[in-house]
Amino acid sequence: MQRLSPPEIILALDVNTLEEAESFVDKLYPKIKFFKIGSQLFTACGPEAVKMVGDRGGKVFLDLKFHDIPNTAYYSIGTGSAINIVPYQTGSAKELNDKLIFPVFMMTVHIKGGRPMLEAAVKGAVEKAKELSIEKPFVVGVTRLTSDDNDQNTLEDVLGAAKLAKDSGLDGVVCSALEAEGVRKACGTDFIIVTPGIRSSKDVTGDQKRIATVKQAVEAGSNFLVIGRPILKADNPIAKTDELLGELNGAGN
Repeated sequence: MQRLSPPEIILALDVNTLEEAESFVDKLYPKIKFFKIGSQLFTACGPEAVKMVGDRGGKVFLDLKFHDIPNTAYYSIGTGSAINIVPYQTGSAKELNDKLIFPVFMMTVHIKGGRPMLEAAVKGAVEKAKELSIEKPFVVGVTRLTSDDNDQNTLEDVLGAAKLAKDSGLDGVVCSALEAEGVRKACGTDFIIVTPGIRSSKDVTGDQKRIATVKQAVEAGSNFLVIGRPILKADNPIAKTDELLGELNGAGN
């Protein structure tokens, strides 16, 4: 597994057009180095959105939540791993291949797809990375959506899903900050925790119910904090990003 860095913010590019996505990446990279591309943008633009982020130096969290038969999950993860750009257009075929950039560093699958599907997804990432001589992207499993109600069974459900993910070879899970501490204790320090639904204390919650501040998520053990609307809808996205990065840098103090 790749070595985990201190907690990082991932900007969710939940927009409808490539032009909107480009605008945010151009404004915010390299303040933010990681960008989520989910079904909203990928459905509109496909791999071109991934290539756009990579061309500017960013890394992509491809959040398509694959949930299918094992064979399809295997090939889907492999295909996502292989999306690439060529920064320089001169030289021999080998020189060009050596210069390929593979922007996708992490992808999602639905844990409810079951162990055979999860294992197939991991295999797809491993084998494609070996074929291309690249570092394997992280494969993380979705536990429960942050729009779900929080009930007495939520923590138990998420912990069960996280343990299945780990046993199946996944690198980590997506869960809210409310479950992150329990997942960290159950699955260890090298298990990735991706936490969406991050807000500052000044932000409205919207349709996400199981949310947290940057400080709460970091203290709970999250590695990646996914933030979308607080930045995308801000009057000044750069100032809002600086505010959130300030909270992130001060979270460990």
